[in-house]
Amino acid sequence: MSMLLVLLLLLSIAFIVFTTAYLKLHPFLALLLTAFGFGILSGMPLAEVVKSVNEGFGGTIGSIGIVIIAGTIIGVFLEKSGGAFRLAASILRVTGQRNAPLAMSIMGYVVSIPVFCDSGFVILSSLNKAVAKRAGISLAATAIALALGLYATHTMVPPTPGPVAAAGILGADLGLVILWGMIIGLIATLGGWLFAITVAARIEVPPYKEGEIPDGAAELSVENAPSTFMSLLPIVVPIILIVMLSIAQLPSKPLGTGPIVNVLSFLGQPVVALLIGVGFALLLPKKLDRNMLSTDGYVGAAVIDAAIIITITGAGGAFGKVLQNSGIAKVIGDSLASANLGLWLPFVIAAGIKTAQGSSTVAIITTAGLMAPLLPALGLDGDIAKALVVVAIGAGSMVVSHANDSFFWVVTQFSNMDVKTGYRLQTLGTLFQGLVAATTVWIVGLILL
Repeated sequence: MSMLLVLLLLLSIAFIVFTTAYLKLHPFLALLLTAFGFGILSGMPLAEVVKSVNEGFGGTIGSIGIVIIAGTIIGVFLEKSGGAFRLAASILRVTGQRNAPLAMSIMGYVVSIPVFCDSGFVILSSLNKAVAKRAGISLAATAIALALGLYATHTMVPPTPGPVAAAGILGADLGLVILWGMIIGLIATLGGWLFAITVAARIEVPPYKEGEIPDGAAELSVENAPSTFMSLLPIVVPIILIVMLSIAQLPSKPLGTGPIVNVLSFLGQPVVALLIGVGFALLLPKKLDRNMLSTDGYVGAAVIDAAIIITITGAGGAFGKVLQNSGIAKVIGDSLASANLGLWLPFVIAAGIKTAQGSSTVAIITTAGLMAPLLPALGLDGDIAKALVVVAIGAGSMVVSHANDSFFWVVTQFSNMDVKTGYRLQTLGTLFQGLVAATTVWIVGLILL
């Protein structure tokens, strides 16, 4: 049975790539067909297959649907008003055009410490496109640099729920996890940046699809664009609100438990924070026309664009949920847990589970539960060792991002990539970055343990 599940997973991935890249089947259909096919052929009860598809699709859309719509509206207003190009010009004046991918890598590394990687990518997508356009480089370079920067801290640095949960399960010191997660995450981010400029940059992906490019005046000049400060507000305000919520929810309760925290618990939710960002985006045009808010205007165009992304991302969530409920994660985790690989063991288990079912958080929590009873026997029950195990699990939970991962679809759909290109860049990029992080953990372990 275990070999059947693994074989079905490999066949499922091959089916998605073949049907979308070569038969030009819409990813939504390919993913739904794969979800039902995997569930039925794996022996899941038919009612459970349907339930898993519905839960996966609905749960994914419920958590990120409004975020995608709001982020797309912000992006359209930034692009049409010229604000995105104003920001791009400001960034490139500081970094230089050659360093545009590095700027996006660092931005991703910082933003994803408190912000979920998919929300962070949505928020920064319009800026990312404008930077690539302004620098005259392939969108693939800046998009992958941003995506991998976001992924590094999302998987290895609290207060993201996965690392926090792993630290709790393993009894690791949260401060040490943050310290080593940030250090190793930075090295991994630099690895992701190298991948972006050496591999991704060679694949030509235009920053804008045909007809998507903003008006020529906004594209070529920033003379009529809003100021840098005003252009930053729709991006920075949501990030600040989400960061403040993360700070308020730290175990030490640095902001207390009073009314301010209650307000932040509302304003800091990504959905609310992004809608506030939409409010600031409405201030960007020189004159806000009612038509901009209509079905034929900026908002209408944004909702149509977002709908495509949401349906594909939701279908990816359905596929991932079927995989989770099939038990493939337990099969892979149990088969690897007996191997004696030192600090490589948590990485390998997490990578296997992540690749199998798509969710980094599920991979982190499942691997932590498998590792907890093994730590004394492996000699990894010291304070530093436990922290490094948590980071190693996080590194494994990056490997690899592909069709069963909602982040894969957010990155590819917001970056004009087809599925084949997504596998060449996002999937291989997360593999490379995860290996860089795991190798760094291993080296630190050789020195300190």
